[in-house]
Amino acid sequence: MSKNHTGVLENSRTRLKKVVEQRGLSDVAVTVLVKPLSAEEAIGKPGRRDFPIIIGKERVIEAEVLGAKGHAFTDSPADFTGRLKDVLNLPLKTNSDRALYIATLNAVLGHLGIAEKMVHCKDEEPELCGKEIADYILRRWGKVKVGLIGLNPAIAAALRDTFGAENIRITDLNEQNIGSEKCGVEIWDGRKKADDLIRQSDVVLITGTTLVNGTFDSIIDCIHNYGKDYLIYGVTAAGVCKLMELERICPYGRNH
Repeated sequence: MSKNHTGVLENSRTRLKKVVEQRGLSDVAVTVLVKPLSAEEAIGKPGRRDFPIIIGKERVIEAEVLGAKGHAFTDSPADFTGRLKDVLNLPLKTNSDRALYIATLNAVLGHLGIAEKMVHCKDEEPELCGKEIADYILRRWGKVKVGLIGLNPAIAAALRDTFGAENIRITDLNEQNIGSEKCGVEIWDGRKKADDLIRQSDVVLITGTTLVNGTFDSIIDCIHNYGKDYLIYGVTAAGVCKLMELERICPYGRNH
């Protein structure tokens, strides 16, 4: 699979710049404060404790633009204070830069009322989210084989309960997960087996963090090549999906 890191993000940035210019925000000095949130600040206290953010592999960063907030998951959180135009000119070559851009994009589109559900759900909602996503897939596509790109334990459990472990494929980039078994499903290496997962699935569920870690373009290309159905889940992808007309599901995401 190719490693085109910025195709979709670059296209979203072109569209965002037009939106910013049309709304007269181009030359406005907008302060963007991005701060890594603690697990509890980000998602509260869900019943299960195996979400990546709780075990310390990822953090949510929060951008604030004109009072509106936007989240992005990343394994490379960094603080930033500057102007909107500074963010719009980032090179987008690193996870840190991409996360900063995406969180800011979410906040800007939230402020303008263009996108919604840019802030992470909390407490019991992450677990309910998994059930709602599984139910939605069942209603829309029936009893299908589902590929999950990016291990989300609540979603994985709900998919297993709804479709059976034998009909689920999961890839992840976290070395500690790869080769282990979760919900009766072996976790494959996303760097090597994403193509296999897509080929063997009817519907592919993609974490929005693929936009941050630079793997999204090759994944979506592969999905199109095999003619598979897909959904992108989570708050990270809110703005990009809106601007690029990509299918997203996020049952409990919040606007503030």
